[in-house]
Amino acid sequence: MNDASVFIELVTEWAWIGWLVLIAVFLVIEMLTLDFTFLMLALGSVVGLIMGLVGLPLWAQLIIAAAAAALFILFIRPPLLRRLHRSEDPTKSNVDALIGLRGTALADITQVTGQVKVSNGDTWTARAESGVTIPLGSPVLITAINGATAVVRPAND
Repeated sequence: MNDASVFIELVTEWAWIGWLVLIAVFLVIEMLTLDFTFLMLALGSVVGLIMGLVGLPLWAQLIIAAAAAALFILFIRPPLLRRLHRSEDPTKSNVDALIGLRGTALADITQVTGQVKVSNGDTWTARAESGVTIPLGSPVLITAINGATAVVRPAND
C-alpha cells in the first residue's frame, strides 16, 4: 500500500470525529446567530455522521449530508422562523416609528438645511423632500430618516 491509500483509509476510518467537530462548530455558530441556518447544517452533519456509522464511503457521506442540509434549510427552517417570529410586537420602534409622524418647522426647511419639532417632542435636523422651501411654522410630515436628518414634506391636512 502506498502513502496516499493509507492516508485515505485513515481519513475514512476517523471521519466520525470530523462530523462531531463539524456538528459542534455549527451549533456554537447557531447559538451566536439564532437564525436556524447553522442548526440545519448541524442536522445535515448528523445525517452524514449516521451515514458514516452505517459504513458508506466518505464521498457518499458528504453528498448525503449536503443534500440533507439543503432539504432542511428549504423545508424545515421557514416554518421554524415563522413560528419564532409570530409573537413579535408589530409596533414600530426607533427610527421606523418616526416615519409618518407630523411636526412643525422650527426654521425654514430646504433641501440642504432646516429643523423640525416632531409631534413626539423630539427636535430633528431636517431637509425638504423636494425642491420646495418649507417656511417656519409650517406643518410637515416625516417621510424618511437619513442618518440624523429627517426628510420632510409639507403636510396636506
